[in-house]
Amino acid sequence: MVVHDRISSTSEHGLGGSEFEAHLSYIVEPCLKREFDSVEMLSPTQAIVVYTDREVHGAVGSRVTLHCSFWSSEWVSDDISFTWRYQPEGGRDAISIFHYAKGQPYIDEVGAFKERIQWVGDPRWKDGSIVIHNLDYSDNGTFTCDVKNPPDIVGKTSQVTLYVFEKVPIRYGVILGSVIGGVFGVVLLLLLLFYLVRYCWLRRQATLQRRLSAMEKGKLHKSSKDSSKRGRQTPVLYAMLDHSRSTKAASEKKSKGLGESRKDKK
Repeated sequence: MVVHDRISSTSEHGLGGSEFEAHLSYIVEPCLKREFDSVEMLSPTQAIVVYTDREVHGAVGSRVTLHCSFWSSEWVSDDISFTWRYQPEGGRDAISIFHYAKGQPYIDEVGAFKERIQWVGDPRWKDGSIVIHNLDYSDNGTFTCDVKNPPDIVGKTSQVTLYVFEKVPIRYGVILGSVIGGVFGVVLLLLLLFYLVRYCWLRRQATLQRRLSAMEKGKLHKSSKDSSKRGRQTPVLYAMLDHSRSTKAASEKKSKGLGESRKDKK
């Protein structure tokens, strides 16, 4: 609107072409600069992002860990700080119960969490987690984690809701996970049995194949021996037959000669 009003007033004064362009650049450039500066200040790359669980469950007298981590476009600064606030269930005001700054944790020493909070985070790993010991029903409520990593200090906090029970109930997700795990285990067992049976069957088939191959080789070897033995016996038989024939012919010739000599004598 400001730029439009200034342009309208310029056109009413009837400035020439070059004068109008110079005057227009004089009006528009500062406005554009302010717009770009505001966009750069709201750039998402400069916003720190904090992560916590959505909710955690604990039993009376036990302890629970409230995890808090963050992402920042800057390196972890020596001036990094973590702040935990607590809003009781049904309450409106949140109170600070823990603060970490300059490498030192500062724990609430007078409130409801006196001597029950333990710092377990590590800024080098972008971890600002705490542990609450000796839980009680009065601890039900919302815990907020806020992280500042100068110069990266712009960003939203993250909240986790704590529910304290006499006994921690089994959640639907745990039951569903157990069912899925059981089904997966049964399927895995069936697959193992299938591959085991298939392996045994293939091994048996291979053994039978080796035995059949050995039997075939034995038969071939035996047949080759028999054929070679028959090959050696054949000439002997022929020789014996020839010898018997020659012996028979000689005896016939001799008997014929004796008959003729007897006839001559007569």
